[in-house]
Amino acid sequence: MDSRSHTPVTAALRLCLHALLLGLLALVAVRAAGEGAPHAGAVVALVVVMAAVYGVGAVAGTRGGAPPAARAAVRPEGGAEARAEMETEAVRPRGRVRAFSPSLRPGTRAVAVWLGGLCALWIVLLVLSPDALWVAFPLYFLQLHLLPTRWGVAAVLVTAAAAITSFVAHRQEIAPGAFIGPLLGAAVAIATVLGYDALFRESERRRELIVELVATRAELAEAERTAGTLAERERLAREIHDTLAQGLSSIQLLLRAAERTLPGDAPATAHVRAAREAAQANLAEARSFVRALTPPDLEHGSLAAALERLCARTTGPGLTVRFAVSGTPVELPTPYEVALLRTAQSALANTVRHAEAGRAEITLSFMDTSVALDVVDDGRGFDPAAVPVDERGDGGFGLPAMRSRAATLGGTLSVESAPGQGTALAVTLPVAGPALGEERAA
Repeated sequence: MDSRSHTPVTAALRLCLHALLLGLLALVAVRAAGEGAPHAGAVVALVVVMAAVYGVGAVAGTRGGAPPAARAAVRPEGGAEARAEMETEAVRPRGRVRAFSPSLRPGTRAVAVWLGGLCALWIVLLVLSPDALWVAFPLYFLQLHLLPTRWGVAAVLVTAAAAITSFVAHRQEIAPGAFIGPLLGAAVAIATVLGYDALFRESERRRELIVELVATRAELAEAERTAGTLAERERLAREIHDTLAQGLSSIQLLLRAAERTLPGDAPATAHVRAAREAAQANLAEARSFVRALTPPDLEHGSLAAALERLCARTTGPGLTVRFAVSGTPVELPTPYEVALLRTAQSALANTVRHAEAGRAEITLSFMDTSVALDVVDDGRGFDPAAVPVDERGDGGFGLPAMRSRAATLGGTLSVESAPGQGTALAVTLPVAGPALGEERAA
């Protein structure tokens, strides 16, 4: 049997095949001896020898099985299926019972010699006794399982021809049954074995698909956890910055102003100074929390460096992404850098996913009173007016989310696009005036 036969069902079928062949051999011997047929002694002796040869192969078959490389080597027509079988066999436990030992691997010279000897004994037995015709049926299954498909089918046809010839030679007549029986048995054997192989390959493909789906689901869950963690870190950083840090910064400024208005020898001056220093220390702690919770891309390096790395790792079919900086870079508050980086990530994700573009370019522009981020691609474009208001195309960073993020910082987001004319997205944030002073103070 095939080295893949490890299930209880196939093990039972293997035992049935052993019992069928040995039972038919016993029937040949009993009929030859009981009916006083010519050459009865030779028939019984051949039956014993053939049973012994078969028994040796069957016993040896419980000691091991064919490695996957042997199965793939003898079935070159299998292609990917043979390679899949190799991978499947490689991960299966070695302690299970297999079909043949290393000396009788399916498709090898050793098993071909063993099967050839068994068939040769059967042909001699077929010459001596017409009852040996029935042994052809289990031999069909042996040939189909142990030989490559094309050679197995050829061997079955030769065996069927030998059985038909023996029937005609012994009966000295040509009857329809002489042809129908062996040929029908051969057809049933071929259909059974090839059908089993097809079902096995289909089950293996389904198993591999399930394994792939499970792995993909695990990767997706991990990606979602990572995205959720990063989003929560960003939210906490924004909340700390907008509430605690801003409040401490205002307290510090107010206390500094109060300290300046008080006389130097006033009793409250020392307390105001102590309160201002405490507020300054807590503000430093709040800033450290904000820095610790910023996106990893901004932890080591500037916004320009993070955007350049983003362009370098963004890939798509035939897509080239470039990055440029315009103006003199200045240090931006963390919320500004986070907003611009997230906007660039979202815009590039949409370009890769929907635009079918060949070229995209990100430009970070530093101006006197504002900083702008432009993302331009030459893709198929779209109608901005047709995008739903609640669209969240890439899991939370769609156009509404980008526009809301820019508005929170006092900026604007504009999108220019038309079907077939590419897309240009620009976000502009103010970097001068009281707002900037408060951001930098925080």
